[in-house]
Amino acid sequence: MAVSSGFAKTLSGAKMETFLSLNSSSYCTSSVSFVLPQDMRVSCKPSRNNFRRRVSLNHKGGGVRCEVSTASNDVALAAEIDPARVSSLSALEQLKTSAVDRYTKERASIVVIGLSIHTAPVEMREKLAIPEAEWPRAIGELCGLNHIEEAAVLSTCNRMEIYVVALSQHRGVKEVTEWMSKTSGIPVSEICEHRFLLYNNDATQHLFEVSAGLDSLVLGEGQILAQVKQVVKVGQGVVGFGRNISGLFKHAITLGKRVRTETNIAAGAVSVSSAAVELALMKLPESSHGCARMLVIGAGKMGKLVIKHLVAKGCTKMVVVNRTEDRVAAIREELKDVEIIHKPFSDMLTCAAEADVVFTSTSSETPLLLRDNVKDLPPVGSEVGGSRLFVDISVPRNVGSCVSELENVRVYNVDDLKEVVAANKEDRLRKAMEAQAIINEESKQFEAWRDSLETVPTIKKLRAYAERIRVAELEKCLSKMGDDISKKTRRAVDDLSRGIVNKLLHGPMQHLRCDGSDSRTLSETLENMHALNRMFSLETEVAVLEQKIRAKQNQK
Repeated sequence: MAVSSGFAKTLSGAKMETFLSLNSSSYCTSSVSFVLPQDMRVSCKPSRNNFRRRVSLNHKGGGVRCEVSTASNDVALAAEIDPARVSSLSALEQLKTSAVDRYTKERASIVVIGLSIHTAPVEMREKLAIPEAEWPRAIGELCGLNHIEEAAVLSTCNRMEIYVVALSQHRGVKEVTEWMSKTSGIPVSEICEHRFLLYNNDATQHLFEVSAGLDSLVLGEGQILAQVKQVVKVGQGVVGFGRNISGLFKHAITLGKRVRTETNIAAGAVSVSSAAVELALMKLPESSHGCARMLVIGAGKMGKLVIKHLVAKGCTKMVVVNRTEDRVAAIREELKDVEIIHKPFSDMLTCAAEADVVFTSTSSETPLLLRDNVKDLPPVGSEVGGSRLFVDISVPRNVGSCVSELENVRVYNVDDLKEVVAANKEDRLRKAMEAQAIINEESKQFEAWRDSLETVPTIKKLRAYAERIRVAELEKCLSKMGDDISKKTRRAVDDLSRGIVNKLLHGPMQHLRCDGSDSRTLSETLENMHALNRMFSLETEVAVLEQKIRAKQNQK
């Protein structure tokens, strides 16, 4: 026997009438039964002529039996049910409906799943790092997950953060973490040990602090703002870099500019590159600062900053290893009083043999210098401390960790820069407090903008509803006026109908606004939205979020 959708119940005191809808396309050929909570059983037994079905509802204390006509397919059963059974069926019905609206109780969440220099070692961050050229692919893969609607990747030497709009917080975080594990080869348990999770307002606040330079190893450094801008630039036109995430990052850029303009957080601020130069000079004898032989491997943005800071510290000669000479020539043109010698990558080891300090800052995904390369390099002089310094500010690292095992070699990476910036904690806190007020203000504005998006579907549906009525009534009016009316008259009548509709909609539309420009709260605006949905029957039968999830699953 096929039993369709379910039960409709009418409760009166301790009595319940249950209606079973039976599928007319089949009939009982054998005894069939199924069990409900509290030992209630519904069974169907075939009758001799197969034209009528016998259905009984059995439970402790007695049962009810009735005959069912196959023509009507409806069964009416009246049963004496005690209150405990009523409660049981209510719980069952709640369980059924909870599966339908589990995604509708809250809107989709903005979530950041990340690892930074504050939570994870460079050995882990370099495995998780995603090159900028791979960001669009990563966004596509993330948005292919069942519970992820939008995504963005912020991958730098100090952090690897994934921002998503998740249709379900728990499931979304689980899917993204598993994706990170799959792409990096790091076990999920290890990622969970070092990751941080932030939701909605906290996620917004975090990105704003990142953009302002408050979360950087070097407070107020400007390079992170350029990297946030690059996320938006790369994301333009990428499916999955949607309205919420795009709006969040654009707001973060505005915030970053405001903080640097309206506070003195950037005054005297240093970058990762300048901190690397400071660290190298801290490790060298002061008397050798003017004579130490400097080698810079990589002439990109980071390498160029290293060169500039070396010059600012009094260095007048250095060797730069880069794939092409164009960038080195441009730097040489900018710093005319400094001797900058370009060498190709094929001469890298030869140049390293002649250097006391080696800075590395390339985008290579594999180490350039390993133990076997470095062990045969000649020793450096005692005037520079007797040890060759490798300062690696690349992630993934350009200098293999095994190099540090060699004698007369000292290797430093971005995690070691903490030593440089730890000296000025009080100044960092004071500057951070200046910026925090602006961050709080911008966070409220962003949340108000995002809240306003909640009413967009209702606004669109209400306008479409009004437009359908306007067009229908306009056609009726014009048909009554006949075919001989002029175009001018037609246009005037059309404009009149549009004007009436717009004026009638102006009030409701104003009460659907929640962008921080008036005193209305979000709860009041949502009440207005629900009221309009009810009055004009604008509600959809299936929740929007559930539709999105089903669509994702159907694509697979």
